Parts: sequence; C-alpha cells; structure tokens
Amino acid sequence: MGDIDPVELPINGILDLHTFHPRDVKELVPHYLEACQAKGITSVRIIHGKGIGTLREIVHNLLRKEPDVLNFQLGDETSGGWGATLVTLKKKDL
Repeated sequence: MGDIDPVELPINGILDLHTFHPRDVKELVPHYLEACQAKGITSVRIIHGKGIGTLREIVHNLLRKEPDVLNFQLGDETSGGWGATLVTLKKKDL
C-alpha cells in the first residue's frame, strides 16, 4: 500500500462526512472547524447522515470537547434534519 494523497476540502462551512471513513472523523472535524475559524466562518453544517446514529454521536462527542464551539444542534427540515448538525463557533481574532 502506498501513501494516499490528502483530500483537498473546500473551507465553506459545509463538511460532508459521507466520503470519509469513520476513523478519520476524529481528526478531520477539529481541523475543519479550525480552518473555518481561520477564514472567519462561524456557522458550520456537518453532514453525518442519518443511519443508525453512530457517526452523529462521534461528531457530537467531538463538538462537546471543542473549546471554540459555542453550541450545536441537529439541523431543521431545511438543513438536513437529524442527518446534519449545525455548529456555531467562537469568532477568532484575525
């Protein structure tokens, strides 16, 4: 097995986890939130899918540990319902 090239993610406040392996989420989510803050993005939508809820729980546990997360909640009918989590980040001094 050779090295895998890193995936270039657009930092636009929407993180779709469908294409990632669950084991990568623990590193990906905090790095993505940090990158959003660096760009002045404080509203983030993390799409984890509905499924059986395992990925959602992983994401929520990560968010609870992040000091720069002001709050988070499941999406409403216009933002993915319980298949997405809406996150509000603290503003970073740029």
